[in-house]
Amino acid sequence: MNRPVVVGVDGSPPSLVAAEHAAQAAVWRSRPLHLVHGYLHPLGYGVPINPYEVGLPAPTEDGRKMLEQTAAELVDRWPGLTVEVRQVAGGPGATLVEESRRAELVVVGSRGLGGFAGLLLGSVGTQVAAHGHCPVLVVRPPDRPLPTEGAVLVGVDGSESAELAVGYGAEEAVRRGGTLVLAHVADERHADDGGEAAALLATAAASARGSHPGLTVEERSITSAKPDQALIEATSDAALVVAGSRGRGGFAGLLLGSVSQALVQHARCPVLVAHPHEPAL
Repeated sequence: MNRPVVVGVDGSPPSLVAAEHAAQAAVWRSRPLHLVHGYLHPLGYGVPINPYEVGLPAPTEDGRKMLEQTAAELVDRWPGLTVEVRQVAGGPGATLVEESRRAELVVVGSRGLGGFAGLLLGSVGTQVAAHGHCPVLVVRPPDRPLPTEGAVLVGVDGSESAELAVGYGAEEAVRRGGTLVLAHVADERHADDGGEAAALLATAAASARGSHPGLTVEERSITSAKPDQALIEATSDAALVVAGSRGRGGFAGLLLGSVSQALVQHARCPVLVAHPHEPAL
């Protein structure tokens, strides 16, 4: 199953930056890129005004032109990239969550307009990041070009979700030819002597090195009164941060809890939320 990289596009500058990230991800993975524009009825609903009418609102000509222009520009910049475009009637968040069932990766911008209004500090990006059926890349900040330098940062807490994040993070570091930084953030009000953190980091590092020989892995133990803020600050010099969709201990409540949500909202680099892939149908 040649799962595509899917990105929501509405013509806004942040969504076009997201499309650029998605194109890079598709090239790295040798996957096709699907540009998807979710559109709604003018009143905001994917149903007709008149209850006696049948069917859904038609795709717009402006939407088609926007998608085709975006696709043409991406193909020019990324030789060999295969791009498909599609308008989908329905709510933008639900549209992308449904697309994620058949996707290798879903990419969302951090703001938007029209069919993707409110990305990301509104509902759509948060919805997709929380409920995606495949990894979800949230492009932050919305106006920053593709990162060319920096490590891949992964938060480690010993949970199954964090183990998945380490695996995704190692793959991303290999694609970038960079360093994988594993960080354990402990609340200084409840910190132990560091032994548990060292053991968790050592186990995660051994797993990453075992699956990707030659990968440079750095282990970083951080103690802070505000663990979520400490991890956000650690993203300043990263090309990407990978977050598990659930967690425990220092990362309790991922994804709709404090730490992962804080990264999705405030990280200083793109955020990859490590959902497992939906089983192929």
